[in-house]
Amino acid sequence: LVCRCEEVTAGEIRQAAREGTVNLNDIKRRCRAGSGWCQGRTCGPAIVEMLAGEHRLPQGAIFRMTQRPPSKPILLSMLTEDSGTDDE
Repeated sequence: LVCRCEEVTAGEIRQAAREGTVNLNDIKRRCRAGSGWCQGRTCGPAIVEMLAGEHRLPQGAIFRMTQRPPSKPILLSMLTEDSGTDDE
């Protein structure tokens, strides 16, 4: 297993590379590696190394995953100017 969170194997990564994948965002779309709890922090370096090896490229030539800030649901009232609290 390369991606423990999504249970993606090295064989799946290699297959995606043979099909033309050369970046982590495409790997994520094709086989969900990097989509789990760690968001690629654990498996990302191993996937970069595998892609670089498959394509005979330096690791620096492999594009990393797009970083997205964590988000959480909020109440719509929190978006209004008067959020319902009386601070005065």
